[in-house]
Amino acid sequence: MPMTLTEKILARHAGLDAVEPGQIINAKVDLVLANELSAAVAIGVMRQMKGADRVFDRDKIALVEDHFVPAKDAQSAKIAKLMKDFAVEQKITHFFDVGRGGIEHVVLPEEGLVAPGELIVGGDSHTCTYGAFGAFATGMGSTDIAAAFVLGEVWLKVPWSIKLVYNGKPGEMVFAKDIMLKTVGTLGIDGATYRAIEYHGSTVDELSITGRITMANMAIEAGAKNGIFHADAKTLAYVQERTDREFLVEKADPDARYEREIQIDIGSLEPQVACPHTPDNVHSISDVTRDEILVDQVFIGSCTNGYIEDLRVVAKILDGKKIDPRLRVIVNPGSQKVWMQAAEEGILGKLAGAGCVVNTPGCGACFGGHMGTLGDGERCISTTNRNYVGRMGSPKAEVYLASPATCAASALTGRITDPRVTAAVAV
Repeated sequence: MPMTLTEKILARHAGLDAVEPGQIINAKVDLVLANELSAAVAIGVMRQMKGADRVFDRDKIALVEDHFVPAKDAQSAKIAKLMKDFAVEQKITHFFDVGRGGIEHVVLPEEGLVAPGELIVGGDSHTCTYGAFGAFATGMGSTDIAAAFVLGEVWLKVPWSIKLVYNGKPGEMVFAKDIMLKTVGTLGIDGATYRAIEYHGSTVDELSITGRITMANMAIEAGAKNGIFHADAKTLAYVQERTDREFLVEKADPDARYEREIQIDIGSLEPQVACPHTPDNVHSISDVTRDEILVDQVFIGSCTNGYIEDLRVVAKILDGKKIDPRLRVIVNPGSQKVWMQAAEEGILGKLAGAGCVVNTPGCGACFGGHMGTLGDGERCISTTNRNYVGRMGSPKAEVYLASPATCAASALTGRITDPRVTAAVAV
């Protein structure tokens, strides 16, 4: 039976020759992920499971403190300690505390914990990020994560796959974030619910690994179960630099069945902006800037755009300039390694010199946690992945989503700005 990329991976992990959409399977996992919030619940559930004293494999679990780091209050410190104590008790190999980790979805690929053909589940909806590497990766609730801790397997319904084909060369100041915002706007926030998005086409073939990460990360914003790229030479170079373990690269069959195929032309695409209050309320920058939209905050970072490649774009635009004095610009590097590389390249100095604050790596304001939450009536343009009511703080605030370049250009003017027409140098 011909199969899609997702079906190939699920069949192998279920020990089956083939699977088809709608089929319920039990599948063995290669990695189970949790952060301090999802782990707190999962650990509690595991404690209640009869005979569940040990995790199935201490080398195949990753625990990352990233949502409240450093802890913002006594309650967040308590949750962090709960996960740390569990990691020590279970002798978890891959435990990442503040100062040695960062955002979970940035850290795991950096540390060589993600490889093509693997099946990864995590207690966070943006676990789909790892599809950038040709892995099946999906978020799950903490009860399912507890079961995976103990059993090393999960149950899944095999999703239908949607084939997205991108062609055309991105224009000036158009990045992977713009391409994915256009995709979410095209599909809608529920247009791919419990579907696998399979990315194809010359445009995505030319994307960097970071660009693919950005696109896989936001598959969930269209409701998808997972988003996945075929592993190529770029993928293998990245992964093999970080791990020497064996893995199997899967490929979709040429005659695989897809629920539908969508062609997206990128050649004429402008920078995109998702306006309040949903990620699919997407418009071209020229439409958004017809009216002056002042902002109070610019946020740059997150598991979507907290990579060194993103910070280089921002630094090049802000270098030698000053942000508009009416706003604040908050930068969260995605990991400690990104932070250190940015320091070595002089990026942190350029950002600080422009008037930005650079935080400890972590999720921070992305989910309204801390280090940049919004107050009543405030407006933010952000490189994050969601802009629902109350997502970054007050339900009376507004969040616009855009690329690092668009956010940096807006930081200079104090209003949402087309990065192609600012005084910034071309990137």
